[in-house]
Amino acid sequence: MSAFFSLSRFALAATVLSAAASGAYAQNQAQTQTPATSAAATTVAAAKPVAVKVFIGAMFEIGKNTGDRAGEFQLWFERYWKDATPINVPGALSPVFCNADGVCGSVLGMGKVNSSASVQAIVLNPQFDFSMAYYVISGVAGTPPARGTICDVTWGSWLVDYDLGHRWAPEEGKPGAPVFMPRKGYENYRRFQLNPTLVQWAMQLTQNTQLQDSESAQRYRLRYPQPQARRAPHVGVGTHVSGDTFFHGPGLSNEAQYIVKSYGADDYVATEMEAAAIALVLARTHGTDRILSLRGSVNFDQGNPNETTLAHLDPAPGETAGCFAETVANVTKVGSIVVDTIVHDWITWQNGAPALKK
Repeated sequence: MSAFFSLSRFALAATVLSAAASGAYAQNQAQTQTPATSAAATTVAAAKPVAVKVFIGAMFEIGKNTGDRAGEFQLWFERYWKDATPINVPGALSPVFCNADGVCGSVLGMGKVNSSASVQAIVLNPQFDFSMAYYVISGVAGTPPARGTICDVTWGSWLVDYDLGHRWAPEEGKPGAPVFMPRKGYENYRRFQLNPTLVQWAMQLTQNTQLQDSESAQRYRLRYPQPQARRAPHVGVGTHVSGDTFFHGPGLSNEAQYIVKSYGADDYVATEMEAAAIALVLARTHGTDRILSLRGSVNFDQGNPNETTLAHLDPAPGETAGCFAETVANVTKVGSIVVDTIVHDWITWQNGAPALKK
């Protein structure tokens, strides 16, 4: 088990170790040291930033960080920070938690503005050193039934912004034609290809992970005719689409696929609300080579052929996909394999993702 620490406990430990190492000389110095110099030394020790190896960002929690129904953060918290002291960061939605291994995490908030504002506040805060950090952007998502199923976990190969561009009503264009056009000049803001070596490492480490499933999810999948929708959940890879609009239905799902293809990205496999915006913040501060986007699919992005889009958005009691608890467990299970690999073999990983094993 890893030991946990707060900044104040870290500072106290540093002071005690320093005094022990100095021996009698430290005792003599203490006799002549003024209160002002003692305070200054304590401030320097307390100000030493946390060297972050991996930062895990979740978007929401349902209730408390432990002991009740788990949202996106709770299982991460219980694995890495159950005894950690919260570190408050001005401008961030929630406190940051860190353990002695350099694994930190926080709830960032839902939506592009909310989450990216939190990330910027955290990575610029002097309490942390993010110069060598890896990032796991973690949460739940929807998936198109032609490319995924509920309880799936996917690593993002590309992050694409769904909103940044031109749109018009379908009746105002050519029948059946796309109603979206990318806005020129915004290429570096709307799509990010994540480090292929790092993504391949994540897949190599986790692709055979046994994922949780539920009987209700198994029954629910059978409502869909697509083979991908009806299969058992697995770990996959593809483009994650970030949209503040909770787009839904086959028409907007097809539009999302059209957008990612127009950008030269891989197939769209997950709809979420934050990753592309977070990637932009990190691109401007520490670069994107160490970003991983990890999403678990809790719903399909459209109804089955026998229900309307609105009926699927507002299901009757007992008609939901029934895979939320299993999916958040799957996300943590898959993600922690990569986090633990990086931390436990830090000498290999500290300078960037190593060459892939053949």
